[in-house]
Amino acid sequence: MDYLFVFLFVVLGIAMVLGGILASYLLAPRNPTKVKQSPYECGEETIGSSSINFNVAYYLFAILFLVFDVEAAFLFPWAVVLRELGMIGLVEVVMFVLVLVVGLAYAWKKGVLEWES
Repeated sequence: MDYLFVFLFVVLGIAMVLGGILASYLLAPRNPTKVKQSPYECGEETIGSSSINFNVAYYLFAILFLVFDVEAAFLFPWAVVLRELGMIGLVEVVMFVLVLVVGLAYAWKKGVLEWES
C-alpha cells in the first residue's frame, strides 16, 4: 500500500511536467523574426564568434566534484544509523566507497585531475 502513494506521486510528477511542456507548446506565441533569433549580447554587436571553446577537462572536473560531493552527503545518514545497521550496513558502505575509489582511480589514470595551462 505504501508503494501506491509513491507510484501516484511519480505519475503526478510526470503528468505535471508533460502538462507544462504541452501548455507551453500550445500557448506560446510563434512569430520568429531576425532580431528575435539573434543571440543577445548585452545590446552590443558581437565581434567574431559568440561561443567560446572550453577545455573539456573543466567539465569533467566539475562533474567529478558533484559526484563525490553528493556521494559524501550519502555517508552522513549512514553514519547516524551505523549501530542499527550492523555488519551488513558496514559491508554495504565499504562496497559503496570502493566503487567511488575505482571511479576516482579511473579519472586519475585518464588525467582528468591534471590542470594544464
